[in-house]
Amino acid sequence: AEKHAGVSCVTASMDDIQFEEAARVGQIITIKAKVNRAFKTSMEVGIKVTVQDVLTNVEKIVSVAYATYVAKPVGAGKIELEPVKLLSAEDHLEHTLAIERRRIRLGYEQVFQNLMQESNKEGDYCDSFEEEGAVSTDLTHVQSIELVQPPHANHHGNTFGGQIMAWMETVASISASRLCRSYPILKSVNMFKFWGPSVVGDRLAFNAIVNNTFQNSVEVGVRVEAYNCEEWIKDQARHINSAFLIFNTVNDKGELLTFPRIKP
Repeated sequence: AEKHAGVSCVTASMDDIQFEEAARVGQIITIKAKVNRAFKTSMEVGIKVTVQDVLTNVEKIVSVAYATYVAKPVGAGKIELEPVKLLSAEDHLEHTLAIERRRIRLGYEQVFQNLMQESNKEGDYCDSFEEEGAVSTDLTHVQSIELVQPPHANHHGNTFGGQIMAWMETVASISASRLCRSYPILKSVNMFKFWGPSVVGDRLAFNAIVNNTFQNSVEVGVRVEAYNCEEWIKDQARHINSAFLIFNTVNDKGELLTFPRIKP
């Protein structure tokens, strides 16, 4: 992203990420990234992650993801980006698909805003929810506090998006594990969006809770809030990230386990 913009860039969002394979200790991971399309002030970067088993030499796709970056302005004005040079048929295809992914991404946000507005009008139905054997989501609430230190940030002092995602996965997996007797396996990360930056010295509060279960999978919502020293004392949080993580669990035979129903 920075190669294309010629200046520093910050991640704005990640499209839904699906994990096809699990990468394990001793395997070789290859990560390839390229700018697929530049819009006026933002760009889409395609990221492909593959894993190679050193014993069998077999290479498999772990994940393909698409990140949106914006160029960080030096002054007050925004930086307009140059168009991407398309060199191959694959470049042309990704360039065309990028505008469709952007349209879907913006549509996601509008749909969820509409749903939230309708939900607020309808009121609270938690008290009327009754199902035998349902587990209260109170039991799945997990909070973690992390201090952003220099190894967690880039050369500008901004927290790595990947570091935030790693912390989110940890707290979400603990939340999901409250419903099962097995370690949850992350299958996807949905609607991972950066609402604002965090920097070295910030305290990051991660709050996770199970939103719903679907027979063999569970969705955990995670909200991340940042505080500098003054904000921490005044309890004035900055909402910087949210995401929905989908997990499933398997037994020793590799069979999917069933999650219990939950009471929100």
